[in-house]
Amino acid sequence: MTAISFILASASPRRKSLLEQIGAAPDKIIAAELDETPCSGELPRDYALRLACEKAMAVATDHPEAMIMGADTVVACGRRILPKAEDEKTARACLALISGRGHRVYSGVALVAPDGSIRTRTVETRVKVRRLDSAAVDDYIASGEWRGKAGGYAIQGLFAKHIQSIVGSYSNVVGLPLYEASNLLSGAGRVK
Repeated sequence: MTAISFILASASPRRKSLLEQIGAAPDKIIAAELDETPCSGELPRDYALRLACEKAMAVATDHPEAMIMGADTVVACGRRILPKAEDEKTARACLALISGRGHRVYSGVALVAPDGSIRTRTVETRVKVRRLDSAAVDDYIASGEWRGKAGGYAIQGLFAKHIQSIVGSYSNVVGLPLYEASNLLSGAGRVK
């Protein structure tokens, strides 16, 4: 009997690293190409889970014999989904929104088994950021660490000094809630 291949349906190096941290390194990484535009009126929690499922299912179509994990992480202020910061203007807008207030980070995780069954989890973490003055914003922008990050920051880097509190999963804010991901994989017989 051959072992079932485990594929991560994400190009995120952080997710790969987090899975390796718990001894669940994927055999392959195949990024799903999707339109990630939120649906009209879609809540952040629902959006994260929908994208996680769509990513996993898209890769499972071409790899039905494998176990596929899809994940998506969303930073939200109230009902507003903050974008991935791809340019300085977007990063500054995101930092202005989270400065001095709390926000939520949602991750959806979906695991598709070779039999087509799908198991999912959604995780919420509350994060409070200190008030950022213009010098703090300028310094962080100059670091470039915000590029490609949901909400315009990376909690695992320089931005950590601006985090006043976190309630919930730290790894969720990095990009993958490890407790829930591990439980999904364990339930499927992939990790102990």
